[in-house]
Amino acid sequence: MISRLDFMFTIGFQGNTAIVDGSARRAYGRLSPRELAEKGLFKPAVFGASYDKDERALEEVLAAYNAKGEVKLKSVDALKRAFGVLESFDDIDRVMYV
Repeated sequence: MISRLDFMFTIGFQGNTAIVDGSARRAYGRLSPRELAEKGLFKPAVFGASYDKDERALEEVLAAYNAKGEVKLKSVDALKRAFGVLESFDDIDRVMYV
């Protein structure tokens, strides 16, 4: 299973391997989903809140996204779809840092 930090900064997948942005992980890994969203880092914010199953944080990220984005999303589910959030982490068995 992939760690929360690795999942937050995943930029893609190659089979069962998550490709992680190591420099972004180091630079922003200590921030909460709300803080990431305030900096405009919506993908890691959505991924982090989704990994934690934190509906309140997802609502905060949605509000921040809608305040800054041109396209307004109507729900947390739409936000998750927009950023391609996985529902299951069990298939990820390796991590590669770039």
